[in-house]
Amino acid sequence: MSSRPAKPGKQAGAVRLHGLVIAAHGRHYLVAPEHEPHTPLQCFPRGKKSEVAVGDRVVYEPTSADQGVIVEIGERRNLLYRSDQYKSKLFAANLDQLLIVLATEPHFSEDLLGRALVAAEANELAPVIVLNKTDVTVAVPAARARLAPYRALGYDVLELSIKMSPEEARSALAERLQGHATLLLGQSGMGKSTLVNLIVPDADVATREISTALNSGRHTTTFTRLYPLPAGGALIDSPGFQEFGLHHLTEGRLERAFPEFRPLLAHCRFYNCHHLQEPGCAILDALADGRVGRERHALYAQLVHEASQIVR
Repeated sequence: MSSRPAKPGKQAGAVRLHGLVIAAHGRHYLVAPEHEPHTPLQCFPRGKKSEVAVGDRVVYEPTSADQGVIVEIGERRNLLYRSDQYKSKLFAANLDQLLIVLATEPHFSEDLLGRALVAAEANELAPVIVLNKTDVTVAVPAARARLAPYRALGYDVLELSIKMSPEEARSALAERLQGHATLLLGQSGMGKSTLVNLIVPDADVATREISTALNSGRHTTTFTRLYPLPAGGALIDSPGFQEFGLHHLTEGRLERAFPEFRPLLAHCRFYNCHHLQEPGCAILDALADGRVGRERHALYAQLVHEASQIVR
């Protein structure tokens, strides 16, 4: 995506500076200036519509000592977001990988896991699945069984007990996070906050400071924020969520976002096969003989259906 210039009518001769968006809440953004990254300022987008995401490199014009206006978004490597037929919600930009946090208990949503993996594949991001709370030993076998098909597809599954074995967890996570821009995803109750506090020194203090800076003194916890990591890279934490729509993905992008589909796509009888009920479909043949899992194909069919919905 190329950079977008400011709209006409900007103030002539205004000072323009570069920065990194490190937090977002509604139309409120916190930008760390390139020349002074430890002194972030609150910024607002120019115009009514905001397309700014955490992780964006931006150009801004200071309006006071601690506020500014974002006038340009730099070129992005990628932009991860979720959407339905009515609206979209930005997660973050310029990512390298997803860290998807699950737990042995409470029961994690396999639908959300599948959608997060599809989003990762569609954006060419490396996904890492964390199975937390392995100290709840009675629940481990069932969780492992549910994740076995994803391991078989080649996905990295990391088993941790962040609370009971913090040093072991810190070491395993640091190895995968160092030098990468990583988005942390997960439902509430899976241990995301515990993970952030383990990896990021003084995360609670930073969160309170960001909350105050973003919302002009009022406390909020429903914001996305970026934490630079001591050994390089960044961890981006997003609020917990219960839905992950991928309405914006075309059918072509969806079929290629299932790694078990990709080797089969060239073998369908029809070049425009939808892989739903067509004769001579290589995906359906693989579904029939067990090479493609039923739950995975059902997710694909559901995503194709959602993408076809049009608001009238």
